[in-house]
Amino acid sequence: MKILLLNGPNLNMLGVREPEKYGNLTLNDIESKLISLANEQGIEIETFQSNHEGEIIDKIQLTDADGMIINAGGFTHTSVAIRDAISSKNLPSVEVHMTNIHAREEFRHKSLISGVSIGQVVGFKEKSYEFALLGLIDYIKNCK
Repeated sequence: MKILLLNGPNLNMLGVREPEKYGNLTLNDIESKLISLANEQGIEIETFQSNHEGEIIDKIQLTDADGMIINAGGFTHTSVAIRDAISSKNLPSVEVHMTNIHAREEFRHKSLISGVSIGQVVGFKEKSYEFALLGLIDYIKNCK
């Protein structure tokens, strides 16, 4: 089984950007933890991060993964194109956010990604990724 871990704009700034909200771990730290957790279960993780919408869409369209964890960052609230790419791929996806987007500014409350995802994990900082991975693995093994 292969999982794509896809991160959008500004997530390359983790560890520096607003540590009171996002913690002190870098994206590389989070990816390494997830890769280790997946390896324990015999699962491969491919990681990808981009600040560019078109690159994210291309990655979704071209992936051969069995499922995807996506933190689309600010594109969560604005990108119909990323939503359409996920929908057209028919790939089980879990939307993840380190903060609780529903408890932040009103413009963050609406997710265009959630309607084409099997689930959403928000508000647990880096643990959100781990919960998303475990949920996605279970879904692929038992529900797909």
